[in-house]
Amino acid sequence: QVQLVESGGGLVQPGGSLRLSCAASRTIFNFSGMGWYRQAPGKERELVAIFRSDGSTHYANSVKGRFGISGDNAMNTVYLQMNSLKPEDTAVYYCYWMNSWGRGTQVTVSS
Repeated sequence: QVQLVESGGGLVQPGGSLRLSCAASRTIFNFSGMGWYRQAPGKERELVAIFRSDGSTHYANSVKGRFGISGDNAMNTVYLQMNSLKPEDTAVYYCYWMNSWGRGTQVTVSS
């Protein structure tokens, strides 16, 4: 099925920013259902941001006002812009679309 590859993770200080990318192996005309999830050690995977079927976006309360999801269908890519990062944002971030998961990219927020 569709393959998804995340990139852009790394180590940043609290208050810093990162932009994650998710490249898909097929053309993206409609981002419906495409989203970002994260999983911290010992915790369940949780939804971070997603495109709804009507084209609107939804964010977890913990990231509202700090994160933004966007897409570029010409590049078959969805992005997650993360600003004002906090230590509790530390997790492996996964891209999800069409019943497929990427392998994840590590984000570590620490001073």
